[in-house]
Amino acid sequence: MKERKVLIVDDEKNIRMTLSQTLADMELSIETAINGEEALAKSEGTKFDILFLDLKMPGMDGMEVLRQIKDSQPDVKVIIITAHGSIEIAVEAMKLGAVDFLQKPYTPNEIRELVSTIIKREYLISKEPQDYRTYVEYAKKSIAERQFDLAIQYIKKAIAMDYDHAEAFNILGALYEIMGDIAEAQKNYRIALSIDPTYEPAEKNLYRSTRLRSGDSIIFNKNE
Repeated sequence: MKERKVLIVDDEKNIRMTLSQTLADMELSIETAINGEEALAKSEGTKFDILFLDLKMPGMDGMEVLRQIKDSQPDVKVIIITAHGSIEIAVEAMKLGAVDFLQKPYTPNEIRELVSTIIKREYLISKEPQDYRTYVEYAKKSIAERQFDLAIQYIKKAIAMDYDHAEAFNILGALYEIMGDIAEAQKNYRIALSIDPTYEPAEKNLYRSTRLRSGDSIIFNKNE
């Protein structure tokens, strides 16, 4: 198995240290960057497999780092680091292929489980999906690769296999919103809430989308 390269980009030293120490036993090659400029400089000479990225940094913000690194390394898997209380992520980040999120505060277990899920997702292409969860991961893989039409196909197949998940309808709504079909997005947010009236991501997405406020954002999962 190849050694995967990880770049952690955060202006907070304790975040960089925590992530590095947590991942130390996972057979990963880990580098850190204190800002966007350093991250881009390191990405020029190294092809990274996984990128932990804080969107809010002094100087070059994380969104610009995401845009430039995705342009030069489209296969890199991006994990957005979000602060507690600011779980909504900009639509533009989704469009650029960011689909995995780590909300502060987080536990070492959450970090390792997320990285393990991303690594497993790489092998999905080699087997035929057989269950709801696999189709959802196929959809997320397609989002990361900015193949939104394909992601819609996969999430619809997940729904066909198991209709009773608010998560899938919320993801489908988010994808339609990215594609510019607000009416279809809202329909799916409402279906998600009819399945689970307490499902906050769909509730917040519906609330935001009906107001069409500039700068608001899409929420994909409960943990964001």
